[in-house]
Amino acid sequence: MTDKIVLPKKKKVFTGKVISNKMDKTAVVQIERTVVHAVYQKVVKRFTRLKVHDQNNQCQVGDKVKIIETRPLSKEKHWSVVEIISSAPKKFAASESGE
Repeated sequence: MTDKIVLPKKKKVFTGKVISNKMDKTAVVQIERTVVHAVYQKVVKRFTRLKVHDQNNQCQVGDKVKIIETRPLSKEKHWSVVEIISSAPKKFAASESGE
């Protein structure tokens, strides 16, 4: 008999910038990627906004974070914060929140 060995899928990992943290245990992270335009051959920036799980509400607006793919936690939340790579300067965080 041949037994099939099932290997776990490798989870996707991205880095991005926190653009909102107003929800409880959730932050919105913006991922930036570059693609080459099909017709004009120019490098263009594309942005993706993902809702991520932030268990301890540690993320602040402007932080650079590393996120990993997880099981679905809600309708739109399939990512989780692994670590905060760099914190936003206090001046930047205050200006983003409208104070």
